[in-house]
Amino acid sequence: MKRIRQFAALLPVILLLTFVSSCQKDEKIDTSPDLRLSFSSDTVLFDTVFTTVGSATRVFMIYNPSQKKINISSIRLGRGENSPFRINVDGIPGTEISDLEIAGNDSVFVFVKVTIDPNEFNSPLVQTDSILFSTNGNLQDVKLVAWGQDAFFYRNAILGSDYEFTAEKPHVIYGYFIVDSLYTLNVEPGARVHMHSGSILLVYRDATLKVNGTRENPVIIEGDRLEDAYRDITGQWGRIWLYPGSINNEIHYAIIRNGEVGIQADTTGNSSNPTLRISNTLIYNMSHTGILGQGTTIEAANCVIGNCGSRSVALTLGGKYDFRHCTIGNYWSKSFRKQTALVLNNYYIDYLGNVQLRPLDQAYFGNCVIYGSKNEEITLDRHTSGGTFNYRFENCVVKTELSTADQEAFPGTVKNTEPWFRNPNKHEFQPDSLISSLIDAGRMQVLDGSFIPLSTDLAGNPRTMDAAPDAGAYEFILPGRRGR
Repeated sequence: MKRIRQFAALLPVILLLTFVSSCQKDEKIDTSPDLRLSFSSDTVLFDTVFTTVGSATRVFMIYNPSQKKINISSIRLGRGENSPFRINVDGIPGTEISDLEIAGNDSVFVFVKVTIDPNEFNSPLVQTDSILFSTNGNLQDVKLVAWGQDAFFYRNAILGSDYEFTAEKPHVIYGYFIVDSLYTLNVEPGARVHMHSGSILLVYRDATLKVNGTRENPVIIEGDRLEDAYRDITGQWGRIWLYPGSINNEIHYAIIRNGEVGIQADTTGNSSNPTLRISNTLIYNMSHTGILGQGTTIEAANCVIGNCGSRSVALTLGGKYDFRHCTIGNYWSKSFRKQTALVLNNYYIDYLGNVQLRPLDQAYFGNCVIYGSKNEEITLDRHTSGGTFNYRFENCVVKTELSTADQEAFPGTVKNTEPWFRNPNKHEFQPDSLISSLIDAGRMQVLDGSFIPLSTDLAGNPRTMDAAPDAGAYEFILPGRRGR
């Protein structure tokens, strides 16, 4: 009887353990191929400005959206042991973690640590990696971004006062950087501005951009990936956008490269000055357009705008333009290019399908070269109904199938004669042969009336020492005496 009483006393415990064991066996893992994890963030951004060798830690969460338990078969860093990042998932450290289980409707923490030396200037400006998750055959990732050098960092910034980009440290723009109305952004000589993927430097209505580079210390505006593999990759950032109504913008001695659109200038503002004056500047390797003017006023001198996926220069929706001693070249080879190097246009089609004419009051090109790899490199897109469409190519060297017999429109201009650039595929547009058609093709009087002195070329070489200036941004210099 005593044993029976003991068994009876233990029976509830035995039944409870049996029930719990049965429930554990019934807790199945969700193996649906449609299952996808949820994350508290799709990008982990380390925006701390590092001043010494150090590290920082960020955290995000993995959510199991299923009511059942799940098994993440693999969690790993894309760069593996070579990554500057390290992860700790639910208390498990490493660069790769296998078979992590998460209960139904539950979550776990992921801690991410990065260690960098911001004073190592040979390292990439931006360190990136991804955490890769494999669940039921589905591959997902969370991106990791950290700044690998000491820099001024701006993320979706709006200026509420005048500001200056100094040459002290690089300036990194992530998202957008807006110069708000009535304020000015000054960029001093030697400053480096690095734009993240898709980022935009926008100058708003009644705001101003002043880029003040020098020949010895130009301003550099480019992407934020500085590894050799990215040196000639296009489309790494968005554009410099001179918004409708921005005023008195000036860019001098700058190198603008590897974006989508170099400069977009839209309509004139409340100023008697041009929307943009740009001089001694290189714009190249844009995935779309180098300079896009839309119903605005631009003066350009001693500039090279070359090698873009669509147009090097597009002056559309009318406007007023003055280009002197500019090289507009396009030898784009990364894909098929449909557009010509230069496009002029005096209309647009509105959302109702109606044609809206916009007067092209002036499109003047003096001592310029417009050349490229296509048989036709000039598009004169005047609407069939007419409208104001004034253009003049004075003492230019052009690649075109258009007639240049009209001496009002093409005085002194020659066509389809080889300029013999040094290496146009590498954005080197200096004339490099004694038989270059650019030599002495210009007219001395074109130098007068420019907003900057044009007695020297983009590299600082004199233009007025021989019979006539050469067409384009560069004067021919004998080997051994070349400028930049």
